[in-house]
Amino acid sequence: MNDSSWGAPPQAGYWGPSEQGPAQGAAPAGPAYDAHSAQQTRPVPIVPDVPAHGGDQDDDRGAARLSGPLFRDDTPSAGSLGTPSQKPQEPMPSPVPQPAPAPQKKSAGRDLGAAIGVGVGLGAVIVASLFVVKAVFVGVIAVAVVVGLWELTSRLEERKGIKAPLVPLAVGGAAMVVSGYVRGAEGAWVAMALTALAVLVWRMTEPPEGYLKDVTAGVFAAFYVPFLATFVAMMLTADDGPRRVLTFLLLTVVSDTGAYAIGWRFGKHKLAPRISPGKTREGLFGAVTFAMAGGALCMQYLIEDGTWWQGLILGFAVAATATLGDLGESMIKRDLGIKDMGTLLPGHGGIMDRLDSLLPTAPVVWLLLVLFVGSG
Repeated sequence: MNDSSWGAPPQAGYWGPSEQGPAQGAAPAGPAYDAHSAQQTRPVPIVPDVPAHGGDQDDDRGAARLSGPLFRDDTPSAGSLGTPSQKPQEPMPSPVPQPAPAPQKKSAGRDLGAAIGVGVGLGAVIVASLFVVKAVFVGVIAVAVVVGLWELTSRLEERKGIKAPLVPLAVGGAAMVVSGYVRGAEGAWVAMALTALAVLVWRMTEPPEGYLKDVTAGVFAAFYVPFLATFVAMMLTADDGPRRVLTFLLLTVVSDTGAYAIGWRFGKHKLAPRISPGKTREGLFGAVTFAMAGGALCMQYLIEDGTWWQGLILGFAVAATATLGDLGESMIKRDLGIKDMGTLLPGHGGIMDRLDSLLPTAPVVWLLLVLFVGSG
Protein backbone atom coordinates (compact mmCIF):
# COMPACT_ATOMS: atom_id res chain seq x y z
CA MET A 1 0.00 0.00 0.00
CA ASN A 2 1.21 3.46 0.15
CA ASP A 3 4.14 4.17 0.44
CA SER A 4 2.99 3.83 3.86
CA SER A 5 3.94 3.11 3.05
CA TRP A 6 3.89 6.14 0.08
CA GLY A 7 8.48 24.27 7.23
CA ALA A 8 11.45 25.55 7.77
CA PRO A 9 11.32 28.58 10.16
CA PRO A 10 11.44 31.94 8.55
CA GLN A 11 14.96 33.15 7.94
CA ALA A 12 16.20 35.80 10.33
CA GLY A 13 16.13 39.28 8.88
CA TYR A 14 19.40 40.59 7.51
CA TRP A 15 20.72 43.69 9.17
CA GLY A 16 22.82 45.62 6.73
CA PRO A 17 25.53 48.05 7.75
CA SER A 18 24.24 51.17 9.49
CA GLU A 19 24.55 54.44 7.68
CA GLN A 20 27.65 56.23 8.93
CA GLY A 21 28.20 59.97 8.80
CA PRO A 22 31.41 61.50 7.51
CA ALA A 23 34.51 60.54 9.45
CA GLN A 24 35.66 62.94 12.17
CA GLY A 25 38.38 65.22 10.86
CA ALA A 26 37.80 64.35 7.21
CA ALA A 27 37.12 67.06 4.67
CA PRO A 28 33.46 67.25 3.64
CA ALA A 29 32.68 66.28 0.10
CA GLY A 30 31.02 68.72 -2.26
CA PRO A 31 31.66 71.83 -4.28
CA ALA A 32 32.20 74.03 -1.16
CA TYR A 33 35.43 72.25 -0.39
CA ASP A 34 38.73 73.53 -1.78
CA ALA A 35 42.38 73.27 -0.96
CA HIS A 36 42.51 76.61 0.93
CA SER A 37 39.73 75.64 3.31
CA ALA A 38 41.39 72.27 3.82
CA GLN A 39 44.54 74.01 5.05
CA GLN A 40 42.56 76.15 7.52
CA THR A 41 40.73 73.14 8.94
CA ARG A 42 41.99 72.13 12.35
CA PRO A 43 42.24 68.34 12.65
CA VAL A 44 40.39 66.70 15.51
CA PRO A 45 42.68 64.48 17.58
CA ILE A 46 42.01 60.78 17.23
CA VAL A 47 41.22 59.09 20.50
CA PRO A 48 41.63 55.30 20.75
CA ASP A 49 38.49 53.29 21.36
CA VAL A 50 37.80 52.08 24.84
CA PRO A 51 36.73 48.44 24.65
CA ALA A 52 33.33 47.60 26.05
CA HIS A 53 33.40 45.75 29.35
CA GLY A 54 33.24 42.02 28.87
CA GLY A 55 33.63 42.24 25.07
CA ASP A 56 36.28 40.72 22.84
CA GLN A 57 39.08 42.90 21.50
CA ASP A 58 39.21 43.63 17.77
CA ASP A 59 41.77 41.81 15.71
CA ASP A 60 43.43 45.05 14.53
CA ARG A 61 44.76 46.00 17.94
CA GLY A 62 47.27 48.61 16.66
CA ALA A 63 44.80 50.49 14.45
CA ALA A 64 43.12 53.64 15.70
CA ARG A 65 39.41 54.15 15.19
CA LEU A 66 37.12 57.10 15.61
CA SER A 67 35.35 57.01 18.93
CA GLY A 68 31.58 56.81 18.85
CA PRO A 69 28.59 55.13 20.39
CA LEU A 70 29.12 51.50 21.33
CA PHE A 71 25.56 50.60 20.39
CA ARG A 72 23.09 51.87 17.85
CA ASP A 73 20.82 53.41 20.52
CA ASP A 74 23.63 55.10 22.51
CA THR A 75 23.99 58.88 22.13
CA PRO A 76 27.05 60.89 23.17
CA SER A 77 26.74 63.28 26.10
CA ALA A 78 26.41 66.97 25.42
CA GLY A 79 29.65 68.77 24.70
CA SER A 80 31.73 65.64 24.33
CA LEU A 81 31.84 65.18 20.58
CA GLY A 82 34.43 62.62 19.61
CA THR A 83 34.87 61.27 23.15
CA PRO A 84 33.12 58.37 24.83
CA SER A 85 30.12 59.22 26.96
CA GLN A 86 30.93 59.40 30.66
CA LYS A 87 27.49 58.05 31.54
CA PRO A 88 27.92 54.53 32.88
CA GLN A 89 26.37 51.81 30.81
CA GLU A 90 23.36 50.09 32.34
CA PRO A 91 23.91 46.36 32.81
CA MET A 92 22.43 44.20 30.10
CA PRO A 93 19.43 42.20 31.30
CA SER A 94 20.04 38.51 31.72
CA PRO A 95 18.46 36.46 28.95
CA VAL A 96 15.28 34.74 29.99
CA PRO A 97 15.73 30.97 29.62
CA GLN A 98 13.38 29.58 27.00
CA PRO A 99 11.61 26.30 27.69
CA ALA A 100 12.80 23.36 25.64
CA PRO A 101 10.51 22.56 22.70
CA ALA A 102 8.20 19.67 23.28
CA PRO A 103 9.19 16.51 21.37
CA GLN A 104 7.10 16.01 18.26
CA LYS A 105 5.09 12.86 17.92
CA LYS A 106 5.55 10.61 14.93
CA SER A 107 3.01 11.21 12.23
CA ALA A 108 1.70 8.73 9.70
CA GLY A 109 1.41 11.50 7.12
CA ARG A 110 -2.31 10.87 6.52
CA ASP A 111 -5.64 11.44 8.21
CA LEU A 112 -5.72 8.23 10.22
CA GLY A 113 -9.36 8.61 11.26
CA ALA A 114 -10.53 9.06 7.68
CA ALA A 115 -8.33 6.19 6.53
CA ILE A 116 -9.82 3.82 9.11
CA GLY A 117 -13.39 4.92 8.35
CA VAL A 118 -12.98 4.48 4.61
CA GLY A 119 -11.22 1.13 5.11
CA VAL A 120 -14.01 -0.20 7.32
CA GLY A 121 -16.65 0.98 4.83
CA LEU A 122 -14.90 -0.66 1.88
CA GLY A 123 -14.42 -3.84 3.87
CA ALA A 124 -18.12 -4.01 4.70
CA VAL A 125 -19.12 -3.58 1.04
CA ILE A 126 -16.63 -6.22 -0.08
CA VAL A 127 -17.61 -8.80 2.53
CA ALA A 128 -21.33 -8.25 1.95
CA SER A 129 -21.02 -8.68 -1.81
CA LEU A 130 -18.61 -11.59 -1.42
CA PHE A 131 -20.87 -13.79 0.71
CA VAL A 132 -24.27 -12.78 -0.69
CA VAL A 133 -23.98 -13.13 -4.46
CA LYS A 134 -20.71 -13.98 -6.19
CA ALA A 135 -21.68 -12.11 -9.33
CA VAL A 136 -22.05 -8.89 -7.34
CA PHE A 137 -18.49 -9.20 -6.13
CA VAL A 138 -17.31 -9.72 -9.72
CA GLY A 139 -19.03 -6.41 -10.51
CA VAL A 140 -17.17 -4.75 -7.62
CA ILE A 141 -13.86 -5.99 -9.08
CA ALA A 142 -14.79 -4.67 -12.55
CA VAL A 143 -15.71 -1.22 -11.17
CA ALA A 144 -12.45 -1.03 -9.21
CA VAL A 145 -10.53 -1.97 -12.34
CA VAL A 146 -12.18 0.71 -14.48
CA VAL A 147 -11.60 3.43 -11.86
CA GLY A 148 -7.99 2.31 -11.42
CA LEU A 149 -7.40 2.48 -15.17
CA TRP A 150 -8.90 5.97 -15.27
CA GLU A 151 -6.58 7.15 -12.49
CA LEU A 152 -3.50 5.60 -14.07
CA THR A 153 -4.12 6.91 -17.60
CA SER A 154 -5.02 10.37 -16.27
CA ARG A 155 -1.76 10.67 -14.33
CA LEU A 156 0.24 9.42 -17.32
CA GLU A 157 -1.26 12.12 -19.54
CA GLU A 158 -0.94 14.89 -16.96
CA ARG A 159 2.67 14.21 -15.94
CA LYS A 160 4.23 12.60 -19.02
CA GLY A 161 2.00 13.53 -21.93
CA ILE A 162 1.29 9.82 -22.60
CA LYS A 163 -2.19 9.25 -23.99
CA ALA A 164 -3.03 5.61 -23.32
CA PRO A 165 -6.54 5.07 -24.80
CA LEU A 166 -8.95 4.71 -21.89
CA VAL A 167 -12.06 3.46 -23.75
CA PRO A 168 -10.62 0.15 -25.04
CA LEU A 169 -8.81 -0.32 -21.74
CA ALA A 170 -11.96 0.13 -19.67
CA VAL A 171 -14.11 -2.10 -21.88
CA GLY A 172 -11.41 -4.74 -22.26
CA GLY A 173 -10.56 -4.62 -18.53
CA ALA A 174 -14.13 -5.27 -17.44
CA ALA A 175 -14.42 -8.04 -20.05
CA MET A 176 -11.19 -9.54 -18.76
CA VAL A 177 -12.53 -9.85 -15.21
CA VAL A 178 -15.80 -11.41 -16.37
CA SER A 179 -13.99 -13.80 -18.73
CA GLY A 180 -11.70 -14.95 -15.94
CA TYR A 181 -14.69 -15.70 -13.74
CA VAL A 182 -16.63 -17.51 -16.48
CA ARG A 183 -13.88 -19.23 -18.48
CA GLY A 184 -10.92 -19.28 -16.09
CA ALA A 185 -7.32 -18.59 -17.06
CA GLU A 186 -7.98 -19.34 -20.75
CA GLY A 187 -10.71 -16.70 -20.93
CA ALA A 188 -8.50 -14.18 -19.13
CA TRP A 189 -5.63 -14.62 -21.60
CA VAL A 190 -7.91 -14.31 -24.63
CA ALA A 191 -9.48 -11.14 -23.25
CA MET A 192 -6.02 -9.73 -22.53
CA ALA A 193 -4.89 -10.33 -26.11
CA LEU A 194 -8.03 -8.74 -27.56
CA THR A 195 -7.66 -5.72 -25.27
CA ALA A 196 -4.07 -5.17 -26.40
CA LEU A 197 -5.19 -5.40 -30.04
CA ALA A 198 -7.99 -2.91 -29.40
CA VAL A 199 -5.48 -0.46 -27.89
CA LEU A 200 -3.28 -0.69 -30.99
CA VAL A 201 -6.19 -0.09 -33.37
CA TRP A 202 -7.87 2.65 -31.31
CA ARG A 203 -4.69 4.71 -31.20
CA MET A 204 -4.45 4.63 -35.02
CA THR A 205 -7.26 7.18 -35.23
CA GLU A 206 -4.88 9.88 -33.99
CA PRO A 207 -1.65 11.34 -35.46
CA PRO A 208 1.35 8.99 -35.47
CA GLU A 209 3.46 11.18 -33.18
CA GLY A 210 3.84 9.36 -29.85
CA TYR A 211 2.09 6.22 -31.11
CA LEU A 212 4.68 3.82 -29.74
CA LYS A 213 4.79 5.22 -26.20
CA ASP A 214 0.98 5.51 -26.05
CA VAL A 215 0.27 1.91 -27.05
CA THR A 216 3.11 0.62 -24.87
CA ALA A 217 1.61 2.39 -21.87
CA GLY A 218 -1.82 1.05 -22.83
CA VAL A 219 -0.66 -2.57 -22.97
CA PHE A 220 1.18 -2.12 -19.68
CA ALA A 221 -1.96 -0.69 -18.04
CA ALA A 222 -4.05 -3.60 -19.36
CA PHE A 223 -1.70 -6.12 -17.82
CA TYR A 224 -1.01 -4.26 -14.60
CA VAL A 225 -4.59 -3.54 -13.53
CA PRO A 226 -7.32 -5.76 -15.05
CA PHE A 227 -5.29 -8.85 -15.90
CA LEU A 228 -3.82 -9.20 -12.41
CA ALA A 229 -7.21 -8.45 -10.87
CA THR A 230 -8.70 -11.31 -12.90
CA PHE A 231 -7.01 -13.83 -10.57
CA VAL A 232 -9.26 -12.62 -7.75
CA ALA A 233 -12.31 -13.49 -9.86
CA MET A 234 -10.72 -16.86 -10.63
CA MET A 235 -10.34 -17.60 -6.90
CA LEU A 236 -14.05 -17.01 -6.53
CA THR A 237 -14.96 -19.87 -8.88
CA ALA A 238 -13.94 -22.55 -6.37
CA ASP A 239 -16.51 -24.14 -4.06
CA ASP A 240 -14.97 -22.29 -1.13
CA GLY A 241 -14.24 -19.28 -3.34
CA PRO A 242 -15.51 -16.59 -0.95
CA ARG A 243 -13.26 -17.92 1.81
CA ARG A 244 -10.28 -18.02 -0.55
CA VAL A 245 -10.86 -14.40 -1.54
CA LEU A 246 -11.34 -13.45 2.10
CA THR A 247 -8.05 -15.15 2.97
CA PHE A 248 -6.31 -13.25 0.19
CA LEU A 249 -7.72 -9.92 1.37
CA LEU A 250 -7.08 -10.57 5.06
CA LEU A 251 -3.46 -11.60 4.58
CA THR A 252 -2.70 -8.56 2.41
CA VAL A 253 -4.26 -6.21 4.95
CA VAL A 254 -2.50 -7.96 7.85
CA SER A 255 0.81 -7.71 6.02
CA ASP A 256 0.38 -3.98 5.44
CA THR A 257 -0.76 -3.48 9.03
CA GLY A 258 2.25 -5.32 10.43
CA ALA A 259 4.60 -3.31 8.25
CA TYR A 260 3.01 -0.05 9.36
CA ALA A 261 2.84 -0.87 13.09
CA ILE A 262 6.36 -2.26 13.48
CA GLY A 263 7.94 0.18 11.06
CA TRP A 264 6.32 3.21 12.70
CA ARG A 265 7.36 2.10 16.19
CA PHE A 266 10.78 0.53 15.63
CA GLY A 267 11.79 1.41 12.06
CA LYS A 268 15.36 2.74 11.77
CA HIS A 269 16.98 1.03 8.78
CA LYS A 270 15.62 2.09 5.39
CA LEU A 271 14.49 -0.67 3.07
CA ALA A 272 14.59 1.17 -0.25
CA PRO A 273 15.27 4.87 0.42
CA ARG A 274 15.48 5.83 -3.26
CA ILE A 275 12.05 4.36 -3.96
CA SER A 276 10.06 4.71 -0.74
CA PRO A 277 11.89 6.47 2.11
CA GLY A 278 9.19 5.57 4.63
CA LYS A 279 9.67 1.81 4.39
CA THR A 280 12.10 0.10 6.74
CA ARG A 281 13.59 -3.34 7.20
CA GLU A 282 11.90 -3.53 10.57
CA GLY A 283 8.59 -2.87 8.83
CA LEU A 284 9.27 -5.71 6.39
CA PHE A 285 9.98 -8.00 9.33
CA GLY A 286 6.64 -6.97 10.84
CA ALA A 287 4.86 -7.66 7.56
CA VAL A 288 6.35 -11.14 7.29
CA THR A 289 5.63 -12.00 10.94
CA PHE A 290 2.03 -10.80 10.89
CA ALA A 291 1.28 -12.38 7.49
CA MET A 292 2.75 -15.76 8.43
CA ALA A 293 0.76 -15.87 11.67
CA GLY A 294 -2.40 -14.85 9.82
CA GLY A 295 -1.73 -17.35 7.06
CA ALA A 296 -1.42 -20.22 9.53
CA LEU A 297 -4.76 -19.31 11.09
CA CYS A 298 -6.55 -18.78 7.76
CA MET A 299 -5.35 -22.02 6.18
CA GLN A 300 -6.22 -23.98 9.32
CA TYR A 301 -9.71 -22.57 9.89
CA LEU A 302 -10.96 -21.01 6.60
CA ILE A 303 -9.63 -23.16 3.77
CA GLU A 304 -10.90 -26.71 3.36
CA ASP A 305 -8.13 -29.33 3.64
CA GLY A 306 -5.62 -26.59 4.47
CA THR A 307 -2.92 -26.94 7.15
CA TRP A 308 -1.09 -24.41 9.29
CA TRP A 309 2.33 -25.01 7.71
CA GLN A 310 0.87 -24.24 4.29
CA GLY A 311 -0.37 -20.98 5.82
CA LEU A 312 3.16 -20.08 6.89
CA ILE A 313 4.35 -20.40 3.28
CA LEU A 314 1.32 -18.52 2.00
CA GLY A 315 1.81 -15.70 4.51
CA PHE A 316 5.49 -15.32 3.66
CA ALA A 317 4.65 -15.14 -0.06
CA VAL A 318 1.93 -12.55 0.56
CA ALA A 319 4.27 -10.33 2.57
CA ALA A 320 6.91 -10.50 -0.17
CA THR A 321 4.56 -9.77 -3.09
CA ALA A 322 2.61 -7.09 -1.21
CA THR A 323 5.84 -5.26 -0.39
CA LEU A 324 7.09 -5.55 -3.97
CA GLY A 325 3.76 -4.32 -5.28
CA ASP A 326 3.87 -1.33 -2.97
CA LEU A 327 7.43 -0.53 -4.04
CA GLY A 328 6.47 -0.97 -7.69
CA GLU A 329 3.72 1.61 -7.54
CA SER A 330 5.97 3.91 -5.48
CA MET A 331 8.45 3.69 -8.36
CA ILE A 332 5.72 4.69 -10.82
CA LYS A 333 4.61 7.61 -8.66
CA ARG A 334 8.18 8.84 -8.20
CA ASP A 335 8.68 8.76 -11.95
CA LEU A 336 5.47 10.76 -12.35
CA GLY A 337 6.37 13.13 -9.51
CA ILE A 338 3.18 12.57 -7.51
CA LYS A 339 2.33 11.33 -4.02
CA ASP A 340 -1.00 9.63 -4.73
CA MET A 341 -2.68 8.33 -7.85
CA GLY A 342 -5.94 10.03 -6.96
CA THR A 343 -8.06 11.64 -4.25
CA LEU A 344 -11.17 9.48 -4.40
CA LEU A 345 -10.66 7.81 -1.00
CA PRO A 346 -10.03 10.22 1.91
CA GLY A 347 -7.03 9.15 3.96
CA HIS A 348 -5.96 6.63 1.30
CA GLY A 349 -5.52 8.53 -1.95
CA GLY A 350 -6.99 6.85 -4.99
CA ILE A 351 -8.20 3.37 -5.90
CA MET A 352 -4.78 2.52 -7.30
CA ASP A 353 -3.19 3.43 -3.99
CA ARG A 354 -5.24 0.61 -2.42
CA LEU A 355 -4.71 -1.88 -5.24
CA ASP A 356 -0.92 -1.58 -5.32
CA SER A 357 -0.38 -4.44 -2.85
CA LEU A 358 -3.40 -6.49 -3.92
CA LEU A 359 -2.74 -6.73 -7.64
CA PRO A 360 0.63 -8.56 -7.64
CA THR A 361 -0.44 -10.68 -4.67
CA ALA A 362 -3.56 -12.10 -6.38
CA PRO A 363 -1.86 -14.47 -8.87
CA VAL A 364 0.54 -15.75 -6.20
CA VAL A 365 -2.26 -16.57 -3.75
CA TRP A 366 -4.35 -18.16 -6.51
CA LEU A 367 -1.45 -20.36 -7.58
CA LEU A 368 -0.46 -21.46 -4.05
CA LEU A 369 -4.05 -22.31 -3.13
CA VAL A 370 -4.40 -24.40 -6.30
CA LEU A 371 -1.17 -26.24 -5.42
CA PHE A 372 -2.13 -26.78 -1.78
CA VAL A 373 -5.84 -27.66 -1.96
CA GLY A 374 -6.70 -27.83 -5.67
CA SER A 375 -8.84 -25.60 -7.87
CA GLY A 376 -12.24 -27.03 -6.87
